Amino acid sequence: MVIDVHSHPLLFDVINQNPEDLNFRKQEFGVFKSGINPIDFELTLLKDAQIDKVVLLPEDYSTQSGRPMVSNDEMVKIVEKSPEHFIGFASADPRNPDAKKELVRAFDELGLMGLKLNLSRLHMYPDDPALDPLYQVCEEKKKPIMFHAGYSWEPNTPAKYSEPVRFEDVAEKYPDLRFCLAHMGWPWWEETIMMLMKYPNVYADTSMVYMDSPKNWYAHLFSVNMNLNWLQNCFQDKVMFGSNNPRFRHVRSLEGIKNLPLRDDAMEAILGGNAVRFLGLEE
Repeated sequence: MVIDVHSHPLLFDVINQNPEDLNFRKQEFGVFKSGINPIDFELTLLKDAQIDKVVLLPEDYSTQSGRPMVSNDEMVKIVEKSPEHFIGFASADPRNPDAKKELVRAFDELGLMGLKLNLSRLHMYPDDPALDPLYQVCEEKKKPIMFHAGYSWEPNTPAKYSEPVRFEDVAEKYPDLRFCLAHMGWPWWEETIMMLMKYPNVYADTSMVYMDSPKNWYAHLFSVNMNLNWLQNCFQDKVMFGSNNPRFRHVRSLEGIKNLPLRDDAMEAILGGNAVRFLGLEE
């Protein structure tokens, strides 16, 4: 099974019937030249790439922008179009007084599968007490968190809030809370490796920005910046395939990962096996 754990549905047609909605999302996410993405076309891309499931990530900064980029109810509309392919996450702005209540609703009533947080956009460090109620809900309900980590292309997102080592207190305080440091925490990939090695509840994904092509970028990061054997011998059970679609197409990112000369068991774990465990799909 191949699972892409990092994709953003903000351009899907089902939630962008009004041009004002599309323009709002493009400005918030920083994708100015992209147009509407029909869900049928997205499903064709997934089929052609032989990707079985994709995790869809909303974002809620409503105390800043007046509304979520993609609301939890909108996420349900998307997932309902193809529940066998789409895994919907929730989001809740921690500065909203009803954030905890909204997250509980998203899990218990809407059936969403995890929480997405970009703390660089929220200008909050991971150990901010305002985040504790959301962490507690996720730990109690065994729902994972996808944290943005490292560099972000979104507007107004200082990287200092998402440096991987800053998540260490969360890993210590909530040992039963599974969370992923997206984008390998680049450019702080060494800190990300430390977190993966030290904490059983911490994962990472491959949805990194790249300078030329995914093939060359992944080869350089995993074979030059680090030793490929580190990946397949030391933390093969902690890294998950992610594309960061629509910034980077699923198929190009997948080809970059498949080009790495990994053992079969390590490749299978990275492409889907680790995501099954992270998402709780084996339960």
